Order: sequence, then C-alpha cells, then structure tokens
Amino acid sequence: MNKHQIKGFYERIIKRVIDILMSLIVIIFLGWLLVIIYIVVRIKLGGPVIFKQERPGKNGKVFQLYKFRTMSNEKDENDNLLPDAQRLNKFGRILRSTSLDELPEFFNILKGDMSIVGPRPLLVKYLEYYNDFEMRRHEVRPGLTGLAQVSGRNQLTWETRFKKDIEYVDNITFFMDVKIVILTIKKIFIREGIEFKSKETIMDYFKKR
Repeated sequence: MNKHQIKGFYERIIKRVIDILMSLIVIIFLGWLLVIIYIVVRIKLGGPVIFKQERPGKNGKVFQLYKFRTMSNEKDENDNLLPDAQRLNKFGRILRSTSLDELPEFFNILKGDMSIVGPRPLLVKYLEYYNDFEMRRHEVRPGLTGLAQVSGRNQLTWETRFKKDIEYVDNITFFMDVKIVILTIKKIFIREGIEFKSKETIMDYFKKR
C-alpha cells in the first residue's frame, strides 16, 4: 500500500477500533469517577446533569455532544438566567480547567460521533461561515482533543487553529495520535495553555475576513 492508502486504512479501520477499545476502557475503569461527578454536579449545580448540545461531526453531520454541566440555573428577579460568568462557580471552573466536564464525550466516541483525536467540534451555527479550506476540518470525526489543542489551545488565533485542524486532517497517523494524547495529558496536569483566553472570538474572526 502507498502512503495515501495506509493513511486511509488507519483512519477508517484501525483508528475506529482504537476509539472503541479506549472509550470502553475509560468508561469501565473510570465509571466510579463518572458517578461521583454526576452526584456532585447534581448537588452543586442542579439538573440536568448532562449538558447536551448539537455539534457538527464528520461530513457536517449533526450529533448531540455530551458534557457534564458546569453552570448553575441561577436566575434574576425577572426569572431570566444570569450571565454565564455569574453562573460559573468555583466547582464549575474546576471541572472545566481539569477537563473533567468532557468525560461524557467518551460515550460520543463509543457511538462513533467522535474520535479521541481530531478537530474539536464547534457550534452548528458556524458551518455557514467556513470557507472551503476551513470546512475540510469536517472530513474526519471531531475529537476529544486535537492538534490545535496541544499547539497552544486558547493562545492561538482562530486562523491558526483552523490551519492546525487541516494539518491534522492531511497527516493522520497512529504516531501523531499517540503524540497528541500524550501532550494533552501533560497540558492538563501542568495547566499549560488553559488559563489565558484569546480576546478574539470565532465570530470576530469570521467578520474580519
């Protein structure tokens, strides 16, 4: 097989098998942690415990992404939800900074909606703004982590993030996936690239083009 055929075989077969096995291992061996987080989220933030949101997957097919909720349902005197910043308490920030809120995404991986490694799934409403180059990020399953996340995460501009996504799409290999997973674990523990937030929103990026 040539390089292109090897890449295709890995992406279609081997990568999917690894995703199934790894997601099963995480769900089984970290089931106790999932239960504990579920209970604490219910107590501290209320329900529903699992946050569900539509995201575009491979080829733009929309799926329901699962996460633990990180914000409360606090409302003002007019029964309107408070701003996100006021509903995100210390516990919610801990879940986000440690990425524990993303553990339910392993069920998305098991279902085939996502992969362990791939471009992060963004909101469905952004689909209409992508140019042809950026749309290529949907040629593969979205990931729990990706090349952009280990290359700077929130410090990167949106233009650079998309370039990293396409770089991954064009160069998928087993060794690249392993490297990205290892770097992701490292970044979670040392909190590298997590605290700093880029001031440029994705809509700012689309509007300035």
